[in-house]
Amino acid sequence: MSVIVHRSVRAILLDEDDRLLLIKRVKPGQAPYWTTPGGGVGPEDVSLEAALRRELHEELGADVDRFLQVFLFTATAGVGVSVQYFFACRLLQLRENTRAGQEFFDPARGEYQLDMVAIDKLPAVNLKPDALREFIVSNEEALLSV
Repeated sequence: MSVIVHRSVRAILLDEDDRLLLIKRVKPGQAPYWTTPGGGVGPEDVSLEAALRRELHEELGADVDRFLQVFLFTATAGVGVSVQYFFACRLLQLRENTRAGQEFFDPARGEYQLDMVAIDKLPAVNLKPDALREFIVSNEEALLSV
């Protein structure tokens, strides 16, 4: 039996004030947690960067610059494996009124609240995956240079 691999791309997205743009996930019956913007890599995506640009446009209405892959996270997911590619990038423009996607129209999926967080405040945030929070805090200077 072959292993199913689900690939996704995520942004360690910094604004002009060096704050992280995160998504606070509020789901019924669960404690809130934060995640980085991004999503699945589709067959139409010609590269990981193209997939991330598409996801950021859909999820945030964002224009982004300076893509640099900096972190890779792999975890078991059901009968397969989830591989998440994280890119450090800079936010150029955010247009929340153009956000699109199934997640915004299905109340059962909970809320997707945008939240700007300074890196020095990150240890107090329940950012998933935990290893990402540790990576960002440990590599703050390098990430801010992107």
